[in-house]
Amino acid sequence: MTTTGNSDPLPFTPQIARETADVYRKVAHVVPEIEWPVHAPYVQAINALKREMNAVILAHNYMTPEIFHCVADFVGDSLQLAREAAKTDAALIVQAGVHFMAETSKILSPEKTVLIPDPQAGCSLAASITATDVRLLRPKYPRLPIVTYVNTSADVKAECDVCCTSSNAVAVVEDIAREWGVDEVVMVPDEFLAQNVAEQTAVKIITWKGHCEVHERFTAADIRAFRSSSPGVVVLAHPECPPEVIAEADFAGSTSGMIGYVGKHRPHRVVLVTECSMSDNVAAEYRDIEFVRPCNLCPYMKRITLPKILHSLQSLTVEVTVDPAVAARARASVERMLAVGSARPRASVAA
Repeated sequence: MTTTGNSDPLPFTPQIARETADVYRKVAHVVPEIEWPVHAPYVQAINALKREMNAVILAHNYMTPEIFHCVADFVGDSLQLAREAAKTDAALIVQAGVHFMAETSKILSPEKTVLIPDPQAGCSLAASITATDVRLLRPKYPRLPIVTYVNTSADVKAECDVCCTSSNAVAVVEDIAREWGVDEVVMVPDEFLAQNVAEQTAVKIITWKGHCEVHERFTAADIRAFRSSSPGVVVLAHPECPPEVIAEADFAGSTSGMIGYVGKHRPHRVVLVTECSMSDNVAAEYRDIEFVRPCNLCPYMKRITLPKILHSLQSLTVEVTVDPAVAARARASVERMLAVGSARPRASVAA
């Protein structure tokens, strides 16, 4: 079996070139031809090995195109991947994303082996709150439900009443407020998401001061600069951005919401105000649309690479585990979220 680790890159042969030609055509618009000989041997090896091992790769929308389009079995935002983790029949899940996503997969599929190719693929937002922080909120707001964004650790999810994602946050907030008979909820940890949700509902929201280091860097001045330099550009922004950014945008929504907007409205020119790789992944499918590309990279997402995915499959590392007692309580929060709405994950166009 071919190894990775610190070994030399896998060789690119004429046979591999022929056998991966169809896969490359999917990403030729966004992956330069000169780069494909580096990626192709890993793409071929990963796709062969995952079939042999009854494994699936779940890839977040922020993965690079050679992962997102070429080796992923299912792609999407956090909600879509959570749903897929809950229903897949595969014995092995490789999470091409960050650590809290892998924990969520393990929470929903405790009998499956869940791997993350790099355990240092964390999240600044998830790191902004701890289970102890949540426990200290309880006596301060004893009659209010606590909603946690899915971008949190299993320990935090276990202390909260329900999870949400950026795509279902409004629905979850309104649903839990009705169930508890209150007109106010606590929402952690993303302050900007909570503020943006509050603009869309009559439910009052108490916030926590956590931020995503990618989205918090965008400013209203950035949006005005996009419009000035690219006349006619349609601006789509992620709700983790500051409210003043959302106010300047034409549409605000989750990563899946932005993809849906592009597919439905087919703007001539568009900018996705979110993590950098998102534009490449969408541009690969909509080649007639001009994408203005802001480049705020997530350093944690970029820790996941094709060589690391292959090594993860070969070595069955790094396995993600969650204490069963914590997992049981966290699962209740996640399943409470999944009961709100019934959106299905989108199957990847990858091989």
